[in-house]
Amino acid sequence: MNDYADAQLQELVRKMRERATVYKEKLKDPVLSSPEGSPTASPKKPPPPPKEEKKEEKKDAEAKPEEDHYCDMLCCKFKKPPLKKYLEYLQLPDSIDSYTDHRYVAWLMLVTVAYNWNCWFIPLRFVFPYQTPNNTIYWFTMDVLCDICYLCDLLIFQPRVQFIRGGDIVSDKVEMKKFYHSSIKFRLDVISVLPFEVLYFFFGFNPAFRANRMLKHNTFFEFNDRLEAVLDKAYIYRVIRTTGYLLFILHINACLYYWASDYEGLGSTRWVYDGQGNMYLRCYYWAVRTLITIGGLPEPQTLFEIVFQLLNFFLGVFVFSSLIGQMRDVIGAATAGQNYYRSCMDNTVSYMNTYSIPKLVQNRVRTWYEYTWASQGMLDESELLEQMPSKMQLAIAIDVNFAIVSKVDLFKGCDTQMIYDMLLRLKSIVYLPGDFVCKKGEIGREMYIIKQGEVQVLGGPDGTKVLVTLRAGAVFGEISLLAAGGGNRRTANVVAHGFANLFILDKKTLNEILVHYPDSEKLLMKKAKVLLKEKGKPAPGPPVQQPRGLASLFGQKKETPKLFKAMLGGKGKDGLVTLLQLKRQQDIQETQAEGENKPEQKEKKPMEPAAPSAPPAQKEEQNTDAKPKPAVMHRGTSKESLIISMSPSPRAGEGEILKVEVKEKKNK
Repeated sequence: MNDYADAQLQELVRKMRERATVYKEKLKDPVLSSPEGSPTASPKKPPPPPKEEKKEEKKDAEAKPEEDHYCDMLCCKFKKPPLKKYLEYLQLPDSIDSYTDHRYVAWLMLVTVAYNWNCWFIPLRFVFPYQTPNNTIYWFTMDVLCDICYLCDLLIFQPRVQFIRGGDIVSDKVEMKKFYHSSIKFRLDVISVLPFEVLYFFFGFNPAFRANRMLKHNTFFEFNDRLEAVLDKAYIYRVIRTTGYLLFILHINACLYYWASDYEGLGSTRWVYDGQGNMYLRCYYWAVRTLITIGGLPEPQTLFEIVFQLLNFFLGVFVFSSLIGQMRDVIGAATAGQNYYRSCMDNTVSYMNTYSIPKLVQNRVRTWYEYTWASQGMLDESELLEQMPSKMQLAIAIDVNFAIVSKVDLFKGCDTQMIYDMLLRLKSIVYLPGDFVCKKGEIGREMYIIKQGEVQVLGGPDGTKVLVTLRAGAVFGEISLLAAGGGNRRTANVVAHGFANLFILDKKTLNEILVHYPDSEKLLMKKAKVLLKEKGKPAPGPPVQQPRGLASLFGQKKETPKLFKAMLGGKGKDGLVTLLQLKRQQDIQETQAEGENKPEQKEKKPMEPAAPSAPPAQKEEQNTDAKPKPAVMHRGTSKESLIISMSPSPRAGEGEILKVEVKEKKNK
């Protein structure tokens, strides 16, 4: 029980001393942050709404249970949102941002589908005999639906689209309508919806009267631009679009071939379509072989056939070469990054082979290239952000790296804007497994923040013992960065355990940033002093046995003062002998001083210090030699005794007091 109580008291005293030390440092330097967690700021209460708003909220709250709708399905009852929410979502805004509003992109896609219907089927229905009196109603229904899309786009959506004038975004209804009505796009849209179908009553149901519907091409190209801006991999859509262009040109050529065959007469010559099989597929096959210049076609017989074939060949060469070039550009833009990576890697390998770099080093270089490209899709992230404005770079850096840097204890309490500036200066470097991030004894000029992966701190006699493993969010090397004098050397080896991605911040960059933030600089300097004190503490030795009983109240015995050690001049008996000899010389000098002051002595004679037990040989040496010699303790008897004692100080915390007393021996 006594041992347990003593241990608890000792632990309590230790904690109280540590707490007192912390608060003393806080009083001396209030800039340092307190070790205790600061209370979180309570959110400010919004001002109370007016009474009318409160009444409306109550009405809404009362109406909520009535608006809750439930649906029974498969023996399960689940809640579905009311119809009002759908209507609110579908309600058109007063102005539409064509760059960010996805609903507008969806509407453009619907109009584009209607435009493609007209572009593909109007020539087909005009040339091929696919439109008959039996299926006219179906064609007419689809035409009406496409016309409704055109009219809605003309009257509802396009007048609401915002535009930029003088750098300002204009969202006024009247201004948006004026801008749209004054554009060429409005004129083409109006022409594309003109009802030439009234001529059906005079000339019959002929699809040629709907040819003006193909003038709404501006909406089609606008949809392509907006969709490419939204898609993550836009090059895939570009390839599909270019392929669609090729198929549409072949479709038009097939329609022209059937029209020419019908003009010459089906089956009249070997060159025209003979009317056998599927008419569209046979004509499309002929169009493919003509435009791609495959050959193997029957020779034209008449002048009309020869001219038509020549025009097809010329058009095929031009169109096919243009589409092939466009396809090459699309695929080249999609693989530009991959080609740059391959060229950099090939140039590096060629350089290493030229200078006969060892294969082990070459393999590590290849591994670095492959991992860096696979992990981040580029070799240097800074090259991508250099073209952007600084504000956009900062926004991207905050989204990507702020969550990691904000967890670093070193920068807690610093100005947020200073951390933002630091995010733009961080350099990301990838280390391979086994790479030395820093070595013991190197001059430290950088600080490292682990973004991804792990690093190991090595130590021990042979430098292979793993002292600690640092993971994402950890920081090391901050002492070298904050040391004012510089020249701080690394105290351990740091090795990448696997593939590690680290942020590096050098001392020069940090100093350039701190020039504009003096408060943060002062805080970092104070934290640096605390870190240096902690790093400078000696390594903990073996545990010292705690005193027991009443001795624990006085604390541990402090080390002997250095002055007393110097005065002793040695250990054991030698030190005490020297002390006694110095005391005896002091007594002799006092005796001589008393003899000179006696009035009975008239003549002043130099008195030589005499030792009662000193032999005559010593006197001769003192007369002949002017240089003093070290005193020697001679054997003899004395009537005085020297008492040396140590006693605890009556004041707590002052240690022990040394007492030296000289007493005369009592005669027995």
